[in-house]
Amino acid sequence: MHNFEKLNNICVVGAGVMGHGIAQVSLVAGYNVTLIDLNEKTVDNGLKKIKQGLEKMANKGILGGGISPDDLLRKCTKSIDLVSAVKDADFVFEAVIEKMEVKKRVCNTVMQNSPPYCIFASNTSTFRITDIAEDSKRPEKVIGMHFFVPVPNQCCVEVMKGEKTSDEVLDICVKLGENLPCVKGKRLSVRIEKESPGFIANRLLIPSLIYTNWIFDQAYEKNIPWEQIDADAGVRHSISMGPCQLNDYLGLDVSYNGLKSYEKYISPDFAPGRVLTKFVLEGNLGKKTGKGFYDWTKGKPNVNLNKKAGLFNPEVHLAIQLNEGCKLLEEGIVSGYKIIDDIMLKGTSMPGPFNAGKHIYKNWSKLLEDIAEKTGKEYLKPCNLMKSGDFLKMRR
Repeated sequence: MHNFEKLNNICVVGAGVMGHGIAQVSLVAGYNVTLIDLNEKTVDNGLKKIKQGLEKMANKGILGGGISPDDLLRKCTKSIDLVSAVKDADFVFEAVIEKMEVKKRVCNTVMQNSPPYCIFASNTSTFRITDIAEDSKRPEKVIGMHFFVPVPNQCCVEVMKGEKTSDEVLDICVKLGENLPCVKGKRLSVRIEKESPGFIANRLLIPSLIYTNWIFDQAYEKNIPWEQIDADAGVRHSISMGPCQLNDYLGLDVSYNGLKSYEKYISPDFAPGRVLTKFVLEGNLGKKTGKGFYDWTKGKPNVNLNKKAGLFNPEVHLAIQLNEGCKLLEEGIVSGYKIIDDIMLKGTSMPGPFNAGKHIYKNWSKLLEDIAEKTGKEYLKPCNLMKSGDFLKMRR
């Protein structure tokens, strides 16, 4: 088994937004990197993005004296052949599409063709590491490392074991996470020893989609324009887009796949709504396809926020996040709520729910009781730890 100091050759499978970001910070950390995808065009586009990102870091003085983007790019190779690319890999990051069968296939191929000491880290947003690793040759060397977009700027990585992941692999991956640079400062590498689908941040964020999907369906039935739902959200603090525009921006298939995963793992209440399902079946996935709630073919849509529908309440999102954070505490995924707020701030640039929620949890509990009754979604009911306020004793 390699130790952390012997890590040298890193492969990144998937040259998209997440993959090329992981490759970029790995290069800056001093590793040899191989960027892998299915075709040359995708890999070349990823390399182009890496070069642009390195130039930005150089302009900010992050690369260090005497090191140029071209110096680092010479340590980056490209491949469209996964089998041969991983033959000398010490470590493989997987950042492919959020489909279980694809992630399992990549994991199995890597573990069959890489050295016996190679570690495989999945950047999955919603799946259990145990399930990704279950058919692989070395499940003890499969782990989750979840980054945030854009990777060079968002200074957090969640590192989570599967049921068979060794403690030694967890130790190595936490150190690796700390070693990957971030534009805004030191990266927070979070050690998660008990498995939770979606790690920490997505466990907080995805349950809100239960509520927004219900809102989308209500608006559709009542012929309410999507921009009036976004107007309800307002634009303040960290909210720069309403729920319709934000889901378009992130990709409606991303929301859909996340909900389908949680429907399987956590509760039937996560089943995607009728509107979201309709868009996905039509292939209208938002910005990436040019059409979703809005038309993106001419760039970011100009959304008229002058008229509100009075249907969407953004405070419900915060209440749901606090409730989910309390569930993480109840499940023993984390021992204190400070780390949850830290992950949200460092990973998503949004404040975590506990700082505000500790003063208003009684009101938010009542709000969730009402929302659960109105939507028929039992999962949204406040848990005992939230209702009682006992989470206040669990800061660390």
